[in-house]
This record gives sequence, structure tokens and C-alpha cells, in this order.
Amino acid sequence: MRKIIVLSFITLDGVIQAPGGPEEDPSNGFQYGGWIAPYGDDVSGKIMEIQLQPADLMLGRKTFDIWESYWPQHAAQWPGVNEVNKYVLSSTRETSDWQNSIFINSIEDIKKIKQSDGIDIKIWGSSELVHLLLQQELVDEFWLNIYPILLGKGKRLFDDQAVPAAFSLVESTVTPNGVIMAHYKRAGEVKTGTVED
Repeated sequence: MRKIIVLSFITLDGVIQAPGGPEEDPSNGFQYGGWIAPYGDDVSGKIMEIQLQPADLMLGRKTFDIWESYWPQHAAQWPGVNEVNKYVLSSTRETSDWQNSIFINSIEDIKKIKQSDGIDIKIWGSSELVHLLLQQELVDEFWLNIYPILLGKGKRLFDDQAVPAAFSLVESTVTPNGVIMAHYKRAGEVKTGTVED
């Protein structure tokens, strides 16, 4: 079985929209595109190299549309991005000129891919896809890069439809610029109790 790993640049209030630049995703009047730019440093760069190691990708259609016009021409910044499989959940698209793009249209397709042999599957952005996977208990790990800002509005990584689950912290780093880069793995059911005085 293949692991599904969600990687995300996320604000303190859960926004993941358009971290890379003003033109990335201005939908719904979003005005803060490029909000991660002031926080880059050598420490975060080294961890990003680990996060960008080759894996198959699974993307929502909107994220794919953004990436399809960018990454084929900028592959030197992400070695292997053109060669790995890119599974795209879409009800409106079926083809792309970007090599190794595979279009799927149901949660059953995702389950079959997860059950197949192969390398791990990473998801960047794609908030609606992540919401769906959390509803179906299909996310195995998170890599959350948490930035010390609030944006108020924007697409969010989590909604209120996720099936409750516990995760354990595998490793974490706080960068000189205050970004918490934390790796979590699924750890079973949520446990509750009473806090003693």
C-alpha cells in the first residue's frame, strides 16, 4: 500500500492559498499571494529539498491548472517533477500535454491508486482534494510548514468534515525566520480524558 502525504505551506489561521506568488491563485479576491517569500532561509531550504524528493503527485484540478503552466518549464527547481506520475482528480479534464498526467474522477480511483504498488504519493495545495481525503481517512502523513502570520481569508487546508484522527510528531524544526516545519504520521483514533487539577 502506498502512503498519501499532504504537504502544505499554511498560516496560523489555516490558509494555504497562493503561497508562492501574487498571480498564483487570486480567486475570490485573494490579495496576499506570495506570503511565504519573506520567510525563506537556508534552514527551510534544506528541509524543502527533503520534502521535494521524488514521489508521485496527486492534485486537484485547480492546482494542476496552475502547475501545468509553470513546472514543465522550471523543472530544474524541482528535479523529477516532470517524470513522476501526476494523478489529477477532475470532472472536467481528461488530457494534458504535461507528461505522465493521469486523470481520475472518483474516490474509488484514489483508493485503487493507494492500494497499488509504487512510491509514495504527495499532495501539495489542492484544498478540496485534501478535504475529500480526510473525510475518507486516506491521509497517512502531513508535512506542515507553518508560517507566523494570519491572513483572515483564503482557501484553508482543513474544514469541519474530517474524520477525527490522531497524529504523532515525527520531527520538527523551527527556522530562524520563525517557520515551524513539522512532520506528522497517523497514530490511530483520538483519545480523550479528564485533565486533573
